[in-house]
Amino acid sequence: MSAPADSAQPLASTSNDQVPTSADINTSDASRGQSASASASASELARTKITLQGALKSFQDFPIPGINFIDILPLFQDPAIHNALLRALELQVLEFVGSLKPDVVVGLDARGFLFGPSLALKLDASFVPVRKKGKMPGPCVTAAYEKEYGTDFFQMQEGAIKPGQKVLVVDDIIATGGSAAAAGTLVKQLGGELVGYLFILEIAFLKGREKLGGVPTITLLETDE
Repeated sequence: MSAPADSAQPLASTSNDQVPTSADINTSDASRGQSASASASASELARTKITLQGALKSFQDFPIPGINFIDILPLFQDPAIHNALLRALELQVLEFVGSLKPDVVVGLDARGFLFGPSLALKLDASFVPVRKKGKMPGPCVTAAYEKEYGTDFFQMQEGAIKPGQKVLVVDDIIATGGSAAAAGTLVKQLGGELVGYLFILEIAFLKGREKLGGVPTITLLETDE
């Protein structure tokens, strides 16, 4: 004898509630895929940092006695390591800024020019240089910063950054932070939105981050030397 219709309906409803929909499955698969991709990127970045750290060289008593100079130039001498550096910087930026992917990469004079343009290409962003005063033609904005022997000046061409563009400032090393802070000032003078600073190497004991006004700052490598 068949069951009454009203008794069969609750069984059907209970069954439907327990079966995942295609949307549930797709969402779950996408979440797992994103998690796996993030994990793989983090692992790749960690391995690459070890390689890059090992490629650095140091020179004692340069440029003056008592200074241990950390040289990043070997990172560019081997094509494989150079490529690894650019990949690591790209991964670091994407992990760091998320949805605030920069429209403009600003590189500081002079070593920010070594990798800034290539990184900008990888991020589909424009590249804008910051140079010492008097080195660029046309109208410029200017910002001062203190060095150990006095005051120096950075400049950027007017119009190089459009108001509202998201900007990432890059340089090879953050030490005392003065020059990077000056670059940030130039970005703001032109109406850009400063989303962060990125450096290859940080000399942590000099506490350069403290001059950057709380703007998010990230480095690939670190040294206390």
